[in-house]
Amino acid sequence: MTNHKPLRVGMVGYAFMGAAHSHAWRTAPRFFDLPLQPRLTAVAGRNADGVRAAADKLGWESVETDWRRLIERDDIDLIDICTPGDTHAEIAIAALEAGKHVLCEKPLANSVEEAERMTLAAETAAKQGILSMCGFSYRRTPALALAKRFVEQGRLGDLRHIRAQYLQDWLSDENAPMTWRLDKAKSGSGSLGDIGAHSIDAAQWVTGQNITGVSALLETFVPERPLAGDLVGLGGHGDLSSDAPRGRVTVDDAAIFSARFDGGATSAGAVGVFEATRYALGRKNAMRLELNGTRGSLAFDFEEMNVLSFYDAAESPDAGFRRIIVTEPEHPYVGNWWPTGHGLGYEHGFTHQVVDLVTAIGEGRQPVPSFADALQVQRVLAAVESSAANSSQWQKV
Repeated sequence: MTNHKPLRVGMVGYAFMGAAHSHAWRTAPRFFDLPLQPRLTAVAGRNADGVRAAADKLGWESVETDWRRLIERDDIDLIDICTPGDTHAEIAIAALEAGKHVLCEKPLANSVEEAERMTLAAETAAKQGILSMCGFSYRRTPALALAKRFVEQGRLGDLRHIRAQYLQDWLSDENAPMTWRLDKAKSGSGSLGDIGAHSIDAAQWVTGQNITGVSALLETFVPERPLAGDLVGLGGHGDLSSDAPRGRVTVDDAAIFSARFDGGATSAGAVGVFEATRYALGRKNAMRLELNGTRGSLAFDFEEMNVLSFYDAAESPDAGFRRIIVTEPEHPYVGNWWPTGHGLGYEHGFTHQVVDLVTAIGEGRQPVPSFADALQVQRVLAAVESSAANSSQWQKV
């Protein structure tokens, strides 16, 4: 391991995303030569016993029960935010104003107004060399990064169609308990912001085009769910019998929208269709993207995350798509891992995210996606909600 100046990390939150981020901070410097050495200095959580157990399990040196203490500490260089969306703005802005770099999970915030304030704080801090990034980790999947490379190389020609789906089924049981993800005050939106945000970011990033308008439909299939655990409906587990008290679901279960893209720097705008749902039985984490252009097409499905399907109209017009196994050393990120043919997993996207962030901080340049990039996604989310609330009327972004 190369001996570099440490980058001392303070993480807020230690559940699903906290575990993924912890693994990434530990793993990245063991496979990539980084300009700074990540150090898992402190993790914060409100439950003293829970955060101590998480720190012991995930490898953090110390704990805090108030995220403000992380920001006050002189031995913290970067704040990693892995909490529900309703806390992102307060934590990120305070951290940036205190001179800490920031990594914030997606979506950036629960509203455009919050995202705008965060972006302004990030741009102000950047003038002092304090950098920030939003964690759209799917950008770091090698097959998706290869898809972006193909688009940039012109192998698809001018883009015409963009199709994006994110399909899960973990909420299909109407008696599954309430979680914070079903409370709009905490999560901002449902399938739209939770998983649809990933599709929006991936589509805009891979194509190099921004969404300029949408027509949308949102649906909530199960309006009430059993309350469980000491959170009384916000993610605990407990008695889910039929007579258990039920809480109101205040977010969408499914989001569908059509979109117009701006064409980027080189072509006319493409048209797009997006779908996000947590009710697609049999689909566990089918984050899909398909692009059709004048010269070719490509397709990706995260349930086969090491594969990119590609069609070149000039190469063999009758052969259909061919499968590219994205495990070659020349493919994005792959050369630092295993021999050809040995695939990567979900956790590697977070490791690559750390690699890109730490490299950018070490080089003193803006990491991507920036808060401004994430604000663009937030504006699309808001436009989708506005359109759906107005009988699917076309809504500019």
